[in-house]
Amino acid sequence: MNQHRKDDTATIAERSPLQRLPLVSVVIPTYNRPDFLRQALASVLNQDYCGPIEAIVVFDKTEPDYSLESERSDRSVRVFRNTRTPGLAGNRNSGILKATGELVAFCDDDDTWRPNKLSSQVRALHDSPQHDFVTTAMAVDFKSKTIDRLAGRTEVDHSAFFTSRMAMLHSSSFMARRSAFLGDLGLVDETLPQSMAEDRELLIRATQLKPILHVDEPLINVRWAETSYFAQDWKVRNEASLWLLKRYPELHQNRTAAALSYGKLAFGNAALRHRREALSWARRAFKANWREPRTYLATAVVSGLSWRWVMKQLNGRGRGI
Repeated sequence: MNQHRKDDTATIAERSPLQRLPLVSVVIPTYNRPDFLRQALASVLNQDYCGPIEAIVVFDKTEPDYSLESERSDRSVRVFRNTRTPGLAGNRNSGILKATGELVAFCDDDDTWRPNKLSSQVRALHDSPQHDFVTTAMAVDFKSKTIDRLAGRTEVDHSAFFTSRMAMLHSSSFMARRSAFLGDLGLVDETLPQSMAEDRELLIRATQLKPILHVDEPLINVRWAETSYFAQDWKVRNEASLWLLKRYPELHQNRTAAALSYGKLAFGNAALRHRREALSWARRAFKANWREPRTYLATAVVSGLSWRWVMKQLNGRGRGI
């Protein structure tokens, strides 16, 4: 009899993590990449997280594939159409509003998660209840290379964006309390040009409220290739950079941040062969911070260096403009 009770207690203990760990809703926006989508979805469903996971696949401007839907006690897949602004921001927001979990995470349809991604982030938020948002480092997959991109910190505050793009904080690593999205933080901004840089804008906005947690391990694999959306759309990139400068004037006021933004605009205009505009932004970047490397790359492109060659060299190091 005692042995039977001991076994019952063990069974309850084994089940209890599922009962007390929060439901995580994972929003996967997708557009016309069915093979990549299935890989992303599999990586979400195969997490070692002991709690329940709800995958929410949101189709944008394409017919939803309802065959992906499934229902288990600890893992489910739900499929929806994007009912908001076309594009990534509206897609994410459609998913957030359909989510039922206490926590909401993002995974882009061409990225994958490593098995301990969710468990690491849930643990981090549990240990720091004053935080609402947590990210991880990433591994960049470019051709035959995999390059880890770490932040070298466990917390990211607003000032971090004055000295760096913080590109290692990729959207596929984002996790936040759903109450934050529906409260002070707000939803993903749908007014950015074609949703370009919506992830960076969300991070800047989040850190205006409070620092965000960061698990400095490469727990996501990000696929970089010329087929990625916006990979070569310099016009949209430039519009997004100008949008961010207008929305966040502190980026102008800090010399390092200003040079970074101006250098991006110089390179983007150089890639478009807008020589006069490129040199104008390059002069502003040089004046703000002569050490900003994007200034020199932009000037080299204006002088005839191929921007594609520059991007190939940067991507091969897990970096971008």
